[in-house]
Amino acid sequence: MEPDCPPYLNTFRGIEDGTVPLLQLLAEENVKATFFTTGQAARDYPEKIHKIVSQGHELGCHGDTHKVFTKMDYQTAQAEIQLSLQTLLRFAPVTAFRAPNLKFPDKYLTILEAAGFLVDSSQAKYKIDYYRKPCVTTLQRIPVSVTSSFLRLPRWIRIPCLKQLTSPVVLFVHPWEFIDLRQERLRLDCRFRTGTMALDCIRSVIRFFKRKSAGFFKMGELL
Repeated sequence: MEPDCPPYLNTFRGIEDGTVPLLQLLAEENVKATFFTTGQAARDYPEKIHKIVSQGHELGCHGDTHKVFTKMDYQTAQAEIQLSLQTLLRFAPVTAFRAPNLKFPDKYLTILEAAGFLVDSSQAKYKIDYYRKPCVTTLQRIPVSVTSSFLRLPRWIRIPCLKQLTSPVVLFVHPWEFIDLRQERLRLDCRFRTGTMALDCIRSVIRFFKRKSAGFFKMGELL
């Protein structure tokens, strides 16, 4: 839950118009998810956050303004997380964190530990940093399996790759992907097959895993 395709756009059409169809899809498929949310999004769209929580989804922290943590010093990063938590805790308990752009320096993990987080999902299996020597932390680190744009690829490409993923498979999407951004001046991976086609792709992915008798879990349930 963030601005539209940051840093390229500064609108919130995804939250305004993409959240409802996403929630409807999850309800129809009986799947609960973790919604990593910026403090800014929660302050500006509290009704959306209340709806997410009321439908049984988990609320996670995605920073306060979607600024990249690798460009912050320790004190600034600490303030960013604390401000976000102050907002998000008005809606629900928050124990899971994911950094914007999946970029979070290991030296800042102590900020998350001190703030009471239990899960960090800021790593990605498709990034080289994931394979470096692990940092000692009390957090359970649950990496992302594939990029969100991968899930919008044509089925004949997507399904064979999904079959190769190992458990736990961690998938993510953004509400702005369910807005038609194909004519926007964006990187191809941000705009291709967005809108209703993206929703159809996500439904297809969920049903693929259902056919494999997979279980669906929120981040907090993986502890």
